[in-house]
Amino acid sequence: MLPENLFFFLFSVNLDKLIHVIKENSYQQEGREELEELIKQYQNLKLGRQYSFLEEEAFERIIDYFDDKDDLTEAYTACEIALQLFPYSSQLMIKKADILLATRKYDKALEVLETAELFDSSDINLYILKTDAYLALDQQQKAVDLLKDALQLFEGEEKVDLLFELADVYDDYEEFDKVFDCLVWILQEEPTNEEALYKICFWTDFTGRNEESIKIHNNIINEYPYNEIAWFNLGAAYQGLKLYEKSIDAYQYAVAIDEKFDYAYRNMGDAYLRLRKYKDAIEVLDKVLELSRPEDVIYEAIGHCYHRLENYAQARFHYKKAVHLSPEDSKLHYKIATTYMQEKQWQQAIKNLENALRISRNVIEYNLAMGECKMNIAHFKEAIIYFGNVVRLKPRNASGWEALIRCLLKAAYFEEAAEQTLAAIYATDGKKAIFLFYYSAILFLLGKSKEALLQFENAMTKSPKLLKKFIEINPSILQNSQVVDIIAQCKKGKKI
Repeated sequence: MLPENLFFFLFSVNLDKLIHVIKENSYQQEGREELEELIKQYQNLKLGRQYSFLEEEAFERIIDYFDDKDDLTEAYTACEIALQLFPYSSQLMIKKADILLATRKYDKALEVLETAELFDSSDINLYILKTDAYLALDQQQKAVDLLKDALQLFEGEEKVDLLFELADVYDDYEEFDKVFDCLVWILQEEPTNEEALYKICFWTDFTGRNEESIKIHNNIINEYPYNEIAWFNLGAAYQGLKLYEKSIDAYQYAVAIDEKFDYAYRNMGDAYLRLRKYKDAIEVLDKVLELSRPEDVIYEAIGHCYHRLENYAQARFHYKKAVHLSPEDSKLHYKIATTYMQEKQWQQAIKNLENALRISRNVIEYNLAMGECKMNIAHFKEAIIYFGNVVRLKPRNASGWEALIRCLLKAAYFEEAAEQTLAAIYATDGKKAIFLFYYSAILFLLGKSKEALLQFENAMTKSPKLLKKFIEINPSILQNSQVVDIIAQCKKGKKI
Protein backbone atom coordinates (compact mmCIF):
# COMPACT_ATOMS: atom_id res chain seq x y z
CA MET A 1 0.00 0.00 0.00
CA LEU A 2 1.24 3.52 -0.86
CA PRO A 3 1.85 5.93 2.06
CA GLU A 4 -0.87 8.55 2.35
CA ASN A 5 1.34 11.54 1.51
CA LEU A 6 2.71 9.82 -1.60
CA PHE A 7 -0.79 8.94 -2.74
CA PHE A 8 -1.86 12.53 -2.24
CA PHE A 9 1.10 13.81 -4.22
CA LEU A 10 0.29 11.51 -7.15
CA PHE A 11 -3.34 12.56 -7.04
CA SER A 12 -2.47 16.26 -6.92
CA VAL A 13 -0.12 15.88 -9.89
CA ASN A 14 -2.84 14.11 -11.87
CA LEU A 15 -5.35 16.80 -10.88
CA ASP A 16 -2.98 19.53 -12.02
CA LYS A 17 -2.54 17.71 -15.33
CA LEU A 18 -6.31 17.41 -15.69
CA ILE A 19 -6.82 21.14 -15.04
CA HIS A 20 -4.03 21.96 -17.55
CA VAL A 21 -5.64 19.74 -20.22
CA ILE A 22 -9.07 21.34 -19.63
CA LYS A 23 -7.56 24.84 -19.92
CA GLU A 24 -5.59 23.88 -23.03
CA ASN A 25 -8.68 22.39 -24.71
CA SER A 26 -10.68 25.48 -23.77
CA TYR A 27 -8.00 27.75 -25.23
CA GLN A 28 -7.86 25.71 -28.45
CA GLN A 29 -11.66 25.80 -28.75
CA GLU A 30 -11.67 29.58 -28.32
CA GLY A 31 -8.89 29.88 -30.92
CA ARG A 32 -10.83 27.76 -33.42
CA GLU A 33 -13.99 29.81 -32.91
CA GLU A 34 -12.04 33.04 -33.33
CA LEU A 35 -10.38 31.76 -36.54
CA GLU A 36 -13.74 30.65 -37.94
CA GLU A 37 -15.07 34.16 -37.35
CA LEU A 38 -12.03 35.69 -39.11
CA ILE A 39 -12.55 33.41 -42.15
CA LYS A 40 -16.24 34.41 -42.22
CA GLN A 41 -15.33 38.12 -42.18
CA TYR A 42 -12.70 37.51 -44.90
CA GLN A 43 -15.27 35.79 -47.12
CA ASN A 44 -17.70 38.72 -46.57
CA LEU A 45 -14.93 41.13 -47.61
CA LYS A 46 -14.27 39.14 -50.78
CA LEU A 47 -17.96 39.07 -51.69
CA GLY A 48 -18.45 42.80 -51.02
CA ARG A 49 -20.70 42.20 -48.03
CA GLN A 50 -20.57 44.02 -44.75
CA TYR A 51 -17.61 42.87 -42.62
CA SER A 52 -15.73 43.75 -39.46
CA PHE A 53 -12.40 45.49 -40.02
CA LEU A 54 -9.56 42.94 -40.27
CA GLU A 55 -6.21 43.83 -38.69
CA GLU A 56 -2.90 42.96 -40.32
CA GLU A 57 -2.36 40.15 -37.79
CA ALA A 58 -5.80 38.73 -38.66
CA PHE A 59 -4.78 38.51 -42.34
CA GLU A 60 -1.61 36.69 -41.33
CA ARG A 61 -3.71 34.08 -39.53
CA ILE A 62 -6.08 33.77 -42.52
CA ILE A 63 -3.14 33.27 -44.92
CA ASP A 64 -1.62 30.64 -42.63
CA TYR A 65 -4.98 28.88 -42.43
CA PHE A 66 -5.23 28.47 -46.22
CA ASP A 67 -1.53 27.62 -46.46
CA ASP A 68 -1.92 24.84 -43.86
CA LYS A 69 -4.82 23.46 -45.90
CA ASP A 70 -2.57 23.48 -49.03
CA ASP A 71 -5.01 25.89 -50.68
CA LEU A 72 -2.22 28.06 -52.10
CA THR A 73 -4.48 29.84 -54.58
CA GLU A 74 -6.70 31.16 -51.79
CA ALA A 75 -3.68 31.92 -49.61
CA TYR A 76 -2.21 34.03 -52.44
CA THR A 77 -5.53 35.82 -52.95
CA ALA A 78 -5.65 36.63 -49.22
CA CYS A 79 -2.11 38.06 -49.50
CA GLU A 80 -3.12 40.29 -52.40
CA ILE A 81 -6.22 41.59 -50.59
CA ALA A 82 -4.23 42.15 -47.39
CA LEU A 83 -1.50 44.10 -49.22
CA GLN A 84 -4.11 46.38 -50.77
CA LEU A 85 -5.13 47.31 -47.23
CA PHE A 86 -1.60 47.25 -45.73
CA PRO A 87 0.72 48.04 -48.68
CA TYR A 88 3.80 48.68 -46.50
CA SER A 89 3.64 45.45 -44.45
CA SER A 90 6.89 43.52 -44.82
CA GLN A 91 5.34 40.59 -42.95
CA LEU A 92 2.59 40.22 -45.54
CA MET A 93 5.12 40.56 -48.34
CA ILE A 94 7.20 37.76 -46.82
CA LYS A 95 4.11 35.53 -46.66
CA LYS A 96 3.34 36.33 -50.28
CA ALA A 97 6.91 35.44 -51.27
CA ASP A 98 6.64 32.17 -49.36
CA ILE A 99 3.55 31.20 -51.38
CA LEU A 100 5.24 32.23 -54.63
CA LEU A 101 8.15 29.94 -53.75
CA ALA A 102 5.73 27.09 -53.06
CA THR A 103 4.25 27.60 -56.52
CA ARG A 104 7.75 27.75 -58.10
CA LYS A 105 7.57 31.42 -59.09
CA TYR A 106 11.08 32.07 -57.86
CA ASP A 107 11.89 35.32 -59.69
CA LYS A 108 8.61 36.91 -58.58
CA ALA A 109 9.30 35.77 -55.01
CA LEU A 110 12.70 37.50 -55.12
CA GLU A 111 11.10 40.74 -56.37
CA VAL A 112 8.62 40.71 -53.47
CA LEU A 113 11.42 39.99 -50.98
CA GLU A 114 13.53 42.87 -52.34
CA THR A 115 10.57 45.19 -51.71
CA ALA A 116 10.01 43.74 -48.22
CA GLU A 117 13.67 44.37 -47.37
CA LEU A 118 13.23 48.09 -48.08
CA PHE A 119 10.64 48.29 -45.28
CA ASP A 120 12.26 45.89 -42.77
CA SER A 121 15.64 44.24 -43.21
CA SER A 122 15.67 42.73 -39.72
CA ASP A 123 13.37 39.76 -40.38
CA ILE A 124 15.36 36.52 -40.56
CA ASN A 125 12.68 34.90 -42.74
CA LEU A 126 13.59 37.38 -45.46
CA TYR A 127 17.06 35.82 -45.79
CA ILE A 128 15.89 32.24 -45.43
CA LEU A 129 13.31 32.64 -48.21
CA LYS A 130 15.81 34.45 -50.43
CA THR A 131 18.21 31.57 -49.91
CA ASP A 132 15.52 29.08 -50.94
CA ALA A 133 14.83 31.11 -54.09
CA TYR A 134 18.51 31.32 -55.08
CA LEU A 135 18.96 27.59 -54.54
CA ALA A 136 15.87 26.83 -56.63
CA LEU A 137 17.39 28.97 -59.41
CA ASP A 138 20.70 27.08 -58.98
CA GLN A 139 22.49 30.24 -57.82
CA GLN A 140 24.43 28.72 -54.96
CA GLN A 141 27.05 31.44 -54.67
CA LYS A 142 24.36 34.13 -54.29
CA ALA A 143 22.77 32.05 -51.52
CA VAL A 144 26.13 31.69 -49.76
CA ASP A 145 27.00 35.40 -50.07
CA LEU A 146 23.54 36.40 -48.82
CA LEU A 147 23.77 34.20 -45.72
CA LYS A 148 27.34 35.32 -44.95
CA ASP A 149 26.24 38.96 -45.09
CA ALA A 150 23.16 38.21 -42.99
CA LEU A 151 25.32 36.60 -40.30
CA GLN A 152 26.74 40.06 -39.57
CA LEU A 153 23.22 41.36 -38.80
CA PHE A 154 22.04 38.77 -36.28
CA GLU A 155 23.10 37.37 -32.94
CA GLY A 156 22.07 34.49 -30.69
CA GLU A 157 19.41 32.04 -31.83
CA GLU A 158 18.81 33.81 -35.15
CA LYS A 159 22.49 33.66 -36.03
CA VAL A 160 22.48 29.95 -35.24
CA ASP A 161 19.45 29.45 -37.53
CA LEU A 162 21.29 31.17 -40.37
CA LEU A 163 24.36 29.00 -39.82
CA PHE A 164 22.19 25.90 -40.11
CA GLU A 165 20.82 27.31 -43.38
CA LEU A 166 24.35 27.90 -44.64
CA ALA A 167 25.35 24.35 -43.66
CA ASP A 168 22.39 23.02 -45.65
CA VAL A 169 23.45 25.03 -48.70
CA TYR A 170 26.95 23.58 -48.54
CA ASP A 171 25.48 20.10 -48.05
CA ASP A 172 23.28 20.47 -51.16
CA TYR A 173 26.33 21.40 -53.22
CA GLU A 174 28.56 18.73 -51.67
CA GLU A 175 31.01 21.12 -50.01
CA PHE A 176 31.17 18.84 -47.01
CA ASP A 177 34.15 20.35 -45.18
CA LYS A 178 32.31 23.68 -45.13
CA VAL A 179 29.28 21.94 -43.58
CA PHE A 180 31.61 20.80 -40.80
CA ASP A 181 32.98 24.35 -40.43
CA CYS A 182 29.44 25.77 -40.05
CA LEU A 183 28.64 23.26 -37.30
CA VAL A 184 31.87 24.19 -35.49
CA TRP A 185 30.82 27.83 -35.67
CA ILE A 186 27.38 26.98 -34.24
CA LEU A 187 28.99 25.14 -31.33
CA GLN A 188 31.19 28.14 -30.66
CA GLU A 189 28.03 30.24 -30.44
CA GLU A 190 26.00 27.64 -28.55
CA PRO A 191 28.14 24.73 -27.23
CA THR A 192 25.18 22.62 -26.09
CA ASN A 193 23.05 22.94 -29.24
CA GLU A 194 21.71 19.40 -29.61
CA GLU A 195 21.04 19.55 -33.33
CA ALA A 196 24.58 20.73 -34.03
CA LEU A 197 26.06 18.10 -31.70
CA TYR A 198 24.15 15.30 -33.40
CA LYS A 199 25.02 16.56 -36.87
CA ILE A 200 28.71 17.14 -36.24
CA CYS A 201 29.09 13.54 -35.14
CA PHE A 202 27.97 12.39 -38.59
CA TRP A 203 30.05 14.96 -40.46
CA THR A 204 33.16 14.16 -38.41
CA ASP A 205 32.94 10.58 -39.60
CA PHE A 206 32.10 11.65 -43.16
CA THR A 207 34.96 14.15 -43.52
CA GLY A 208 37.44 12.26 -41.35
CA ARG A 209 38.18 15.35 -39.25
CA ASN A 210 38.45 13.33 -36.05
CA GLU A 211 41.37 15.22 -34.48
CA GLU A 212 39.49 18.52 -34.74
CA SER A 213 36.37 16.90 -33.32
CA ILE A 214 38.33 15.65 -30.31
CA LYS A 215 39.57 19.19 -29.55
CA ILE A 216 36.09 20.70 -30.03
CA HIS A 217 34.37 18.21 -27.75
CA ASN A 218 37.07 18.28 -25.10
CA ASN A 219 36.54 22.07 -24.91
CA ILE A 220 32.77 21.60 -24.59
CA ILE A 221 33.20 18.91 -21.91
CA ASN A 222 35.55 21.15 -19.93
CA GLU A 223 32.76 23.73 -19.75
CA TYR A 224 29.77 21.34 -19.68
CA PRO A 225 31.02 18.08 -18.13
CA TYR A 226 27.54 16.52 -17.95
CA ASN A 227 26.72 16.82 -21.66
CA GLU A 228 26.30 13.19 -22.71
CA ILE A 229 26.16 14.00 -26.45
CA ALA A 230 29.56 15.72 -26.26
CA TRP A 231 30.99 12.63 -24.53
CA PHE A 232 29.41 10.42 -27.19
CA ASN A 233 30.88 12.52 -30.01
CA LEU A 234 34.28 12.41 -28.33
CA GLY A 235 34.04 8.61 -28.23
CA ALA A 236 33.01 8.49 -31.90
CA ALA A 237 35.99 10.67 -32.88
CA TYR A 238 38.42 8.42 -30.99
CA GLN A 239 36.75 5.43 -32.64
CA GLY A 240 37.29 7.06 -36.04
CA LEU A 241 41.03 7.12 -35.25
CA LYS A 242 40.87 3.47 -34.07
CA LEU A 243 41.71 4.54 -30.52
CA TYR A 244 39.19 2.09 -29.16
CA GLU A 245 40.22 2.13 -25.49
CA LYS A 246 39.80 5.92 -25.36
CA SER A 247 36.50 5.71 -27.20
CA ILE A 248 35.17 3.20 -24.66
CA ASP A 249 36.15 5.52 -21.79
CA ALA A 250 34.21 8.37 -23.41
CA TYR A 251 31.14 6.20 -24.04
CA GLN A 252 31.20 5.06 -20.43
CA TYR A 253 30.98 8.70 -19.31
CA ALA A 254 28.05 9.18 -21.71
CA VAL A 255 26.09 6.26 -20.26
CA ALA A 256 26.98 7.28 -16.71
CA ILE A 257 25.20 10.59 -17.40
CA ASP A 258 22.36 8.98 -19.37
CA GLU A 259 22.02 5.28 -18.61
CA LYS A 260 19.49 4.89 -21.47
CA PHE A 261 21.81 6.24 -24.16
CA ASP A 262 21.48 3.21 -26.46
CA TYR A 263 23.70 4.58 -29.25
CA ALA A 264 26.59 4.90 -26.81
CA TYR A 265 26.18 1.25 -25.83
CA ARG A 266 25.97 0.30 -29.51
CA ASN A 267 29.22 2.10 -30.37
CA MET A 268 30.89 0.76 -27.26
CA GLY A 269 29.96 -2.75 -28.37
CA ASP A 270 31.61 -2.10 -31.72
CA ALA A 271 34.76 -0.83 -30.00
CA TYR A 272 34.94 -3.93 -27.79
CA LEU A 273 34.52 -6.08 -30.90
CA ARG A 274 37.46 -4.33 -32.55
CA LEU A 275 39.55 -5.05 -29.46
CA ARG A 276 38.38 -8.69 -29.53
CA LYS A 277 36.90 -8.27 -26.04
CA TYR A 278 33.90 -10.38 -26.94
CA LYS A 279 32.44 -10.89 -23.44
CA ASP A 280 32.41 -7.13 -22.82
CA ALA A 281 30.88 -6.57 -26.25
CA ILE A 282 28.08 -9.05 -25.50
CA GLU A 283 27.31 -7.28 -22.21
CA VAL A 284 26.87 -3.83 -23.76
CA LEU A 285 25.08 -5.10 -26.87
CA ASP A 286 22.58 -6.90 -24.61
CA LYS A 287 21.99 -3.48 -23.05
CA VAL A 288 21.16 -2.08 -26.51
CA LEU A 289 18.50 -4.76 -26.90
CA GLU A 290 17.03 -3.77 -23.53
CA LEU A 291 16.82 -0.09 -24.46
CA SER A 292 15.71 -0.16 -28.10
CA ARG A 293 13.72 -2.18 -30.60
CA PRO A 294 15.31 -5.49 -31.65
CA GLU A 295 17.60 -5.12 -34.67
CA ASP A 296 19.11 -7.82 -36.85
CA VAL A 297 22.51 -6.10 -36.83
CA ILE A 298 22.69 -6.24 -33.00
CA TYR A 299 21.72 -9.91 -32.83
CA GLU A 300 24.25 -10.63 -35.58
CA ALA A 301 27.00 -8.81 -33.66
CA ILE A 302 26.22 -10.76 -30.48
CA GLY A 303 26.20 -13.97 -32.52
CA HIS A 304 29.60 -13.03 -33.93
CA CYS A 305 30.97 -12.59 -30.40
CA TYR A 306 29.75 -16.01 -29.28
CA HIS A 307 31.12 -17.47 -32.53
CA ARG A 308 34.56 -16.08 -31.71
CA LEU A 309 34.26 -17.47 -28.18
CA GLU A 310 33.52 -20.88 -29.78
CA ASN A 311 30.11 -21.00 -28.12
CA TYR A 312 28.43 -22.13 -31.33
CA ALA A 313 25.01 -22.87 -29.81
CA GLN A 314 24.66 -19.30 -28.50
CA ALA A 315 26.08 -17.88 -31.73
CA ARG A 316 23.45 -19.83 -33.65
CA PHE A 317 20.67 -18.69 -31.30
CA HIS A 318 21.47 -15.03 -31.97
CA TYR A 319 21.99 -15.48 -35.71
CA LYS A 320 18.55 -17.11 -35.84
CA LYS A 321 17.07 -14.12 -33.99
CA ALA A 322 18.63 -11.90 -36.65
CA VAL A 323 17.23 -14.11 -39.44
CA HIS A 324 13.75 -13.81 -37.93
CA LEU A 325 14.00 -10.02 -38.36
CA SER A 326 15.70 -10.18 -41.76
CA PRO A 327 14.83 -13.50 -43.44
CA GLU A 328 16.18 -12.46 -46.86
CA ASP A 329 19.69 -11.67 -45.60
CA SER A 330 21.67 -14.54 -47.11
CA LYS A 331 24.72 -13.73 -44.99
CA LEU A 332 22.85 -14.67 -41.81
CA HIS A 333 21.85 -18.09 -43.15
CA TYR A 334 25.49 -18.62 -44.11
CA LYS A 335 26.69 -17.69 -40.61
CA ILE A 336 24.28 -20.17 -39.04
CA ALA A 337 25.66 -22.82 -41.41
CA THR A 338 29.25 -22.09 -40.35
CA THR A 339 28.37 -22.75 -36.70
CA TYR A 340 27.07 -26.20 -37.71
CA MET A 341 30.21 -26.77 -39.79
CA GLN A 342 32.38 -26.07 -36.76
CA GLU A 343 30.50 -28.85 -34.99
CA LYS A 344 30.69 -31.11 -38.08
CA GLN A 345 26.89 -31.17 -38.33
CA TRP A 346 27.06 -31.25 -42.10
CA GLN A 347 23.38 -31.91 -42.87
CA GLN A 348 22.20 -29.01 -40.71
CA ALA A 349 24.81 -26.79 -42.33
CA ILE A 350 23.59 -27.84 -45.79
CA LYS A 351 19.99 -26.84 -44.96
CA ASN A 352 21.07 -23.32 -44.04
CA LEU A 353 23.42 -23.01 -47.00
CA GLU A 354 20.54 -23.96 -49.28
CA ASN A 355 18.66 -20.94 -47.88
CA ALA A 356 21.68 -18.68 -48.42
CA LEU A 357 22.16 -19.91 -52.00
CA ARG A 358 18.45 -19.56 -52.78
CA ILE A 359 18.80 -15.84 -52.01
CA SER A 360 22.30 -15.27 -53.43
CA ARG A 361 23.35 -18.00 -55.85
CA ASN A 362 26.72 -16.59 -56.94
CA VAL A 363 28.47 -15.81 -53.66
CA ILE A 364 31.77 -17.72 -53.64
CA GLU A 365 31.83 -18.21 -49.84
CA TYR A 366 28.46 -19.96 -49.92
CA ASN A 367 29.50 -22.25 -52.78
CA LEU A 368 32.80 -23.06 -51.07
CA ALA A 369 31.02 -23.92 -47.81
CA MET A 370 28.42 -26.07 -49.57
CA GLY A 371 31.18 -27.89 -51.46
CA GLU A 372 32.97 -28.51 -48.17
CA CYS A 373 29.82 -29.94 -46.57
CA LYS A 374 29.05 -32.19 -49.55
CA MET A 375 32.65 -33.41 -49.63
CA ASN A 376 32.53 -34.31 -45.94
CA ILE A 377 29.48 -36.53 -46.45
CA ALA A 378 31.14 -38.12 -49.51
CA HIS A 379 28.77 -36.53 -52.03
CA PHE A 380 31.76 -35.83 -54.25
CA LYS A 381 30.00 -35.14 -57.53
CA GLU A 382 27.79 -32.48 -55.92
CA ALA A 383 30.79 -31.00 -54.11
CA ILE A 384 32.68 -30.76 -57.42
CA ILE A 385 29.77 -28.80 -58.93
CA TYR A 386 29.87 -26.23 -56.09
CA PHE A 387 33.66 -25.91 -56.19
CA GLY A 388 33.36 -25.60 -59.95
CA ASN A 389 30.97 -22.66 -59.44
CA VAL A 390 33.64 -20.90 -57.38
CA VAL A 391 36.27 -21.42 -60.08
CA ARG A 392 33.85 -20.19 -62.73
CA LEU A 393 32.93 -17.06 -60.70
CA LYS A 394 36.51 -16.22 -59.65
CA PRO A 395 38.96 -18.00 -61.96
CA ARG A 396 41.97 -16.23 -60.45
CA ASN A 397 40.96 -17.12 -56.89
CA ALA A 398 43.39 -19.77 -55.59
CA SER A 399 41.12 -21.02 -52.77
CA GLY A 400 38.47 -22.19 -55.24
CA TRP A 401 40.97 -24.17 -57.29
CA GLU A 402 42.51 -25.66 -54.12
CA ALA A 403 39.11 -26.83 -52.87
CA LEU A 404 38.24 -28.35 -56.24
CA ILE A 405 41.57 -30.21 -56.50
CA ARG A 406 41.34 -31.49 -52.91
CA CYS A 407 37.86 -32.81 -53.61
CA LEU A 408 38.97 -34.59 -56.79
CA LEU A 409 41.84 -36.18 -54.88
CA LYS A 410 39.56 -37.29 -52.06
CA ALA A 411 37.22 -38.85 -54.64
CA ALA A 412 40.26 -40.52 -56.29
CA TYR A 413 39.61 -38.76 -59.62
CA PHE A 414 43.35 -38.40 -60.21
CA GLU A 415 43.30 -37.77 -63.97
CA GLU A 416 40.69 -35.03 -63.56
CA ALA A 417 42.68 -33.61 -60.62
CA ALA A 418 45.80 -33.37 -62.78
CA GLU A 419 43.85 -31.65 -65.55
CA GLN A 420 42.30 -29.11 -63.16
CA THR A 421 45.67 -28.44 -61.50
CA LEU A 422 47.15 -27.49 -64.86
CA ALA A 423 44.12 -25.23 -65.42
CA ALA A 424 44.75 -23.63 -61.99
CA ILE A 425 48.42 -22.99 -62.84
CA TYR A 426 47.36 -21.33 -66.09
CA ALA A 427 44.56 -19.28 -64.46
CA THR A 428 46.89 -17.93 -61.75
CA ASP A 429 49.77 -17.24 -64.20
CA GLY A 430 51.97 -19.82 -62.48
CA LYS A 431 52.36 -17.52 -59.46
CA LYS A 432 50.88 -19.93 -56.90
CA ALA A 433 53.50 -22.55 -56.01
CA ILE A 434 50.91 -24.62 -54.15
CA PHE A 435 49.59 -25.89 -57.50
CA LEU A 436 53.06 -27.12 -58.47
CA PHE A 437 53.10 -29.19 -55.28
CA TYR A 438 49.61 -30.47 -56.02
CA TYR A 439 50.57 -31.37 -59.59
CA SER A 440 53.67 -33.22 -58.38
CA ALA A 441 51.68 -35.16 -55.76
CA ILE A 442 49.05 -36.14 -58.33
CA LEU A 443 51.69 -37.30 -60.79
CA PHE A 444 53.15 -39.55 -58.07
CA LEU A 445 49.66 -40.97 -57.46
CA LEU A 446 49.36 -41.62 -61.22
CA GLY A 447 52.71 -43.43 -61.20
CA LYS A 448 54.50 -40.77 -63.26
CA SER A 449 57.45 -40.53 -60.89
CA LYS A 450 60.03 -38.97 -63.24
CA GLU A 451 57.83 -35.99 -64.17
CA ALA A 452 56.57 -35.80 -60.57
CA LEU A 453 60.13 -35.37 -59.25
CA LEU A 454 60.83 -32.56 -61.73
CA GLN A 455 57.67 -30.73 -60.66
CA PHE A 456 58.49 -31.31 -56.98
CA GLU A 457 62.00 -29.87 -57.37
CA ASN A 458 60.57 -26.86 -59.19
CA ALA A 459 57.98 -26.33 -56.43
CA MET A 460 60.60 -26.63 -53.66
CA THR A 461 62.76 -24.04 -55.40
CA LYS A 462 59.86 -21.58 -55.52
CA SER A 463 58.28 -22.06 -52.08
CA PRO A 464 59.75 -24.69 -49.74
CA LYS A 465 57.44 -23.54 -46.91
CA LEU A 466 54.53 -25.28 -48.65
CA LEU A 467 56.15 -28.73 -48.23
CA LYS A 468 53.67 -29.64 -45.46
CA LYS A 469 50.70 -29.37 -47.84
CA PHE A 470 52.48 -31.66 -50.28
CA ILE A 471 53.07 -34.31 -47.60
CA GLU A 472 49.43 -34.04 -46.38
CA ILE A 473 48.22 -35.25 -49.79
CA ASN A 474 50.27 -38.46 -49.58
CA PRO A 475 52.26 -38.95 -46.31
CA SER A 476 53.87 -42.14 -47.63
CA ILE A 477 55.74 -40.00 -50.16
CA LEU A 478 58.48 -39.56 -47.56
CA GLN A 479 59.43 -43.19 -48.17
CA ASN A 480 60.61 -42.13 -51.63
CA SER A 481 64.40 -41.62 -51.30
CA GLN A 482 64.57 -39.22 -54.26
CA VAL A 483 61.96 -36.98 -52.66
CA VAL A 484 63.90 -37.02 -49.39
CA ASP A 485 67.10 -36.11 -51.26
CA ILE A 486 65.45 -33.08 -52.88
CA ILE A 487 64.17 -31.95 -49.49
CA ALA A 488 67.65 -32.33 -47.97
CA GLN A 489 69.25 -30.34 -50.80
CA CYS A 490 66.76 -27.52 -50.33
CA LYS A 491 67.39 -27.47 -46.58
CA LYS A 492 71.09 -27.00 -47.20
CA GLY A 493 70.52 -24.19 -49.68
CA LYS A 494 67.68 -22.44 -47.88
CA LYS A 495 66.11 -22.90 -44.49
CA ILE A 496 62.57 -24.29 -44.82
